[in-house]
Amino acid sequence: MENIQELTSLEEWRDVWKRSMDSPVLVFKHSTSCMISARAFKQLKAFQKEGRVDCYMVKVIENRTVSEKIAKDTDVQHKSPQIFLIDQQQIIWNTSHWMITKKRLEKVVPS
Repeated sequence: MENIQELTSLEEWRDVWKRSMDSPVLVFKHSTSCMISARAFKQLKAFQKEGRVDCYMVKVIENRTVSEKIAKDTDVQHKSPQIFLIDQQQIIWNTSHWMITKKRLEKVVPS
């Protein structure tokens, strides 16, 4: 999965949320039934080959509870596909749908 760890439990999400206090993380909300999300996931995988930042994914249909908790903790309304750059438990940047591209990720994620 190109070094993208799947989040399947609230405990895993809490660990990632805490980890953001030490270094930035990317969190991708992925709908496995959406072609736009599949395209965005390909863009993320292409970016993540560079390994600049720890990257996590939650499948929103299969792990709705985790997805809802992310929306609550980040105070960002749920969309999918959606991606967040989180640093010190703050949303530094987020976008969704067609705006998720390798080029945009290269611009916003620190090298």
